[in-house]
Amino acid sequence: MGVALMLTAMAILPIIDVFAKKLGQAGMPILIVVWARALFGGLMTLPFALRAEGAQAFRPAQPLRQLARAVLLFGATFLFFEALKHLPIADALAIFFVNPLVIVILSALALRERVGPRRWAAVAVGFVGTLIIIRPGMVEVNPGTFLALGSGVALGTYLVLTRAMARGADAMVLNFQTSVVGAALMTLALPFLWIAPTPEQWAMLAALGVIATLGHVLITMAYEHGEASLLAPLAFTEIVMATILGWWFFADLPDRWTVLGVTILISSAIYISIRERQGKA
Repeated sequence: MGVALMLTAMAILPIIDVFAKKLGQAGMPILIVVWARALFGGLMTLPFALRAEGAQAFRPAQPLRQLARAVLLFGATFLFFEALKHLPIADALAIFFVNPLVIVILSALALRERVGPRRWAAVAVGFVGTLIIIRPGMVEVNPGTFLALGSGVALGTYLVLTRAMARGADAMVLNFQTSVVGAALMTLALPFLWIAPTPEQWAMLAALGVIATLGHVLITMAYEHGEASLLAPLAFTEIVMATILGWWFFADLPDRWTVLGVTILISSAIYISIRERQGKA
């Protein structure tokens, strides 16, 4: 169950990258894009949250953790959307995929999940793949690289925190509370950078918020049914859809080094997932 939910989320989430890149290219401040993602996400999950818990949905049981979750999620979103100004979608996402490595490490340290030798081997191999993609010292420094890396670390931490909070929690309520907290925080900054979106841009912002929220609800549900360190490698499947969409909408294709690095990352993920399902790791 957890695997199917995670794969579905990874198939739809790259769509929001297309919207974010188009809005950024049109001059829309990224903070407005992220704010809309939170706002429409909150509106989408509001009926479900009220049905599940009524007015209690507006009072998080773990307010500090929920605040941290919102800061991590929307901080990661902001950094990644900023990275898309400097990098093709596939390249930014490839670097962003440091997050499953972060998850495996933190799931062992923070969640006390058992991480066997094959999972640690996947972390090491994945790190090598990341280095091949970034190629430190071999290519010109691109600010998008550091933004995508920061986004990956932030989201990896967010997902581990999600795993810790998801036990016994309603996925819709959890995501509603995160969206409300994130939208409230970002609303404070809007007067300083507001640019009125066109009707077409409003439609893109709304679609971005709905798709992103649906994806993260699926991820939250997935983490209710599976260990963080087991689900983490499945995130690599997102690169396939991201590459297709980047080529279709922006004529962007990753170079051979990026392809090699991503191939190593995906191969390590597939290997560790097969070994885990066989119960041999």
